[in-house]
Amino acid sequence: MSSLSSARLKRSIALHLFLTPLALIWLFPLWMMVVFSTMPDNGIFSPGIELLPHGNFIDNFNNLQHDTDFVGAIVISVCVAVTYTVLSVLLTSMAGWALARYQFFGKSVVVAIILGTITLPYAVVLIPQFIMVARDFKLANTWVALIVPPLFNSLGVLFMRQSFSMMPDDLFDAARVEGVKEWRIFVFIALPLARPMLAALCIILFLASWNNYLWPLLINSQPGSMTAPVALGTLIGLTKVSWGGIMAGAVMLTMPMLVVFVLLQRHFIAGIAAGAVK
Repeated sequence: MSSLSSARLKRSIALHLFLTPLALIWLFPLWMMVVFSTMPDNGIFSPGIELLPHGNFIDNFNNLQHDTDFVGAIVISVCVAVTYTVLSVLLTSMAGWALARYQFFGKSVVVAIILGTITLPYAVVLIPQFIMVARDFKLANTWVALIVPPLFNSLGVLFMRQSFSMMPDDLFDAARVEGVKEWRIFVFIALPLARPMLAALCIILFLASWNNYLWPLLINSQPGSMTAPVALGTLIGLTKVSWGGIMAGAVMLTMPMLVVFVLLQRHFIAGIAAGAVK
């Protein structure tokens, strides 16, 4: 038993010695972003390599807030991301449940179409989607345009379909024998069983909405209703770039997401592992 424990300890030490440098390499750009956010605008072009923070973060943030109303943009991004995540998880879960548990004409065709949409580059549908939303529906510069068009997530549908397919049929058949309605089976039995997968999907969708730049840039051009990534992009001008403000805003956008991921990584990993193994 002692030899087995010793072998496990040696493997653990070797694994940590291998992974620690890789982790430091991954964290180094994030650390430099923090350092640059504490330097003046021209500090990023200093000839020397600065590895320690300076004292200009408050000034950079004040300039960022003065130029973009960044706090308001963050509030908009939070509201859009939360609303999008809740609605998209509900929609993809219902679609995945239908594809996993019901038999209907053309089911295989629907699954093939959903798989096909994953292979399409986003640039292919971007302009037609913009024309339809902005010109035909007259929804430009509205929250509906920010939230509704990306709601249907093909990867999320297939992920939830796989999750529901892994659940035992006998459990749902027993509920039907007891006279439980289909919507109650979905809400009170299937969704609680899929909680790890739902947590992973929520993290993925929230981060996708939080980091989304191109679609909000096209559909929402009003200065007072920009999301945070779009507001940061306005600091890049033809003759002046506020590097300090950009780095300060990037820190404010990145750090909360890292904290959320660290706190919820157990659910994320459990959901991904449960959805990938059948």
